[in-house]
Amino acid sequence: MITALELGLIYAVVALGIYVTFRILNFPDLTVDGSFTTGAATAAIMIVNDIHPVLATAAAFLVGTVAGLITGLLHTKGNINGLLAGILTMIGLYSINLRIMGGANVPLLGQDTIITSLRSFAGVGWTSVLVLAAAVLILKLIMDWFLHTDTGLALQATGDNEQMIRSFAVSTDRMKIMGLMLANGLVGMAGAIVAQHQGFADIGMGIGLILVGLASVIVGQAIFGSRLVIQATLAVVLGAVVYRLAIQFALNAGLNPNDMKLMSALLVIAALLLPQWKGFSKLVRRRRGKSALVSATEATLTSEAAQDTAAKAGRSA
Repeated sequence: MITALELGLIYAVVALGIYVTFRILNFPDLTVDGSFTTGAATAAIMIVNDIHPVLATAAAFLVGTVAGLITGLLHTKGNINGLLAGILTMIGLYSINLRIMGGANVPLLGQDTIITSLRSFAGVGWTSVLVLAAAVLILKLIMDWFLHTDTGLALQATGDNEQMIRSFAVSTDRMKIMGLMLANGLVGMAGAIVAQHQGFADIGMGIGLILVGLASVIVGQAIFGSRLVIQATLAVVLGAVVYRLAIQFALNAGLNPNDMKLMSALLVIAALLLPQWKGFSKLVRRRRGKSALVSATEATLTSEAAQDTAAKAGRSA
């Protein structure tokens, strides 16, 4: 349970990055499958070479922003479809990641990392979970603040209505590039922390990450709502924790680990269908309420008509 909560909080950083591209920019960015591994590889190789883990994690954020920059330039300046631009960057990053690591795997056993420092400070238990939760909460508050600045509002407007925000002399290309850089920077940083948590960086650790991030975003917003930015970012963080706990419960129940991707896909499908079911149930209740109102009105009119008829008959008699 403790490990699941820790991983859920770490992957919440990934979910915040994917929230920026998929929800705010409305951009289908698949770069994250590559930038996650790039951040992990960068941090791992730097830690192995005796560079402080905090600096290594910061470097992972920077290389993630570079990956987002490449995707943004391909899309905005190269006029390449956004989905294809992300796929091209992701494929290119596979070879780059192998170059960075010098192989398919970099072990971190015996190395000082952020997680080992956390363990020495808080141990393995609820204290470590609370420390991670506080760190993620601070990151969430920074995101909330940024999204309420002029630049953040322009970023949101770019995803909502490009033509409208262009009329205010805002460069939507620059906003897209900035959003992609921010999102992939967060994903790269999360990759670095995950590598330090599991004790190694691997070339395949980012495969299917987009599904994990989408599941966190969609499940969180389906359960906790997303009317306001503050509420939406909190829902994304909680969604990542709920998703990781659901995976842990499934494994504890005896589900084959090979079926995890299928379970993730089914979870996303259920989360996508849930709002439609809620809307349908509201519509049914609304129609039932209208029918009951009409029936009551008709009954009232019928009763009043009967009383008028009885009164007229009495006067005639």
